[in-house]
Amino acid sequence: MPRRRWGKSELSIPVIPFGTQGFGNNFGPVADQEAVGLIHHAIELGVNHFDCARCYGDSLGKLALGLRDVPRERVIVSGRLCLHQHRNGLQQPLAPTADDARRDVEAQLELLGIDYFDAFLIHDPADMGPVLGPNGSLEGLLKLKDEGVVRNVGFGMRPFEAHRQALATEAVDVMLTFDHFNLLRSEAAEPGGIIEEAARQDVGVLNGFSIMRGILTGADVDQAAAKGRFRNEADIARAKQMRQWALDRGVSLLAVALQYCVRDERVQGNPLGNQNVQDLEQNVAAVSTPLPAGVLDDFVAAGL
Repeated sequence: MPRRRWGKSELSIPVIPFGTQGFGNNFGPVADQEAVGLIHHAIELGVNHFDCARCYGDSLGKLALGLRDVPRERVIVSGRLCLHQHRNGLQQPLAPTADDARRDVEAQLELLGIDYFDAFLIHDPADMGPVLGPNGSLEGLLKLKDEGVVRNVGFGMRPFEAHRQALATEAVDVMLTFDHFNLLRSEAAEPGGIIEEAARQDVGVLNGFSIMRGILTGADVDQAAAKGRFRNEADIARAKQMRQWALDRGVSLLAVALQYCVRDERVQGNPLGNQNVQDLEQNVAAVSTPLPAGVLDDFVAAGL
């Protein structure tokens, strides 16, 4: 499994971290023991970075079971402070204080059975002001970082302006952007984009939605869109063109989609939600097996 240094965190992460939403029952049922076997198999394959969140269904409990007998140093665990409405009954304050952030981190650590997060990201804040202000959640996480409970602090969100506000604090170690760098659109990676800004500060970058909830895997696009609850009709139409392009050339669209993102070395990880062993092994093969020379350039030239 190819690995990269995750910016100033100095962590070495696989280029496809394991997004635990994959076994959180949001896109189909996954039994506890299935998830445990999947976690152990991922570690064996070198996919040992687990990116988790309360807002990923029942995934935290399953991850806890999977990590129970695994030495802590064998895995990297990044977590989230979810600041949006989500499932499983948890009502998180929209503008949590430093104490709110501490309580949530400590509760998640207890649930997972571990004593620290390698990284912890503030996820989808509706308003950056209270988060960045005095006694805000960023301040709380930075205190936990001083204590070693959270080793690195970051943000996960879509709006570029919010990322810029976070980077301006110079307190950010890692970040997650999503739906802005994939075969369908690449605003985040363009000159002057948020990935360039992060690289300038040596902030580690995770890139979400590299396969757009499955519609860029080469599977039947309509079926993948239905399973992933993906409704952007323009994206679905383009994904169908891309799938046909790959079929005509006998190449894996999944490999094209992932290696297109991986070739930008300013992005260190592209989290993927594996639902079963087949998904996991296909994703590992897609980033570990080089494409024929020129395929990515041909895809770009096709202007799809």
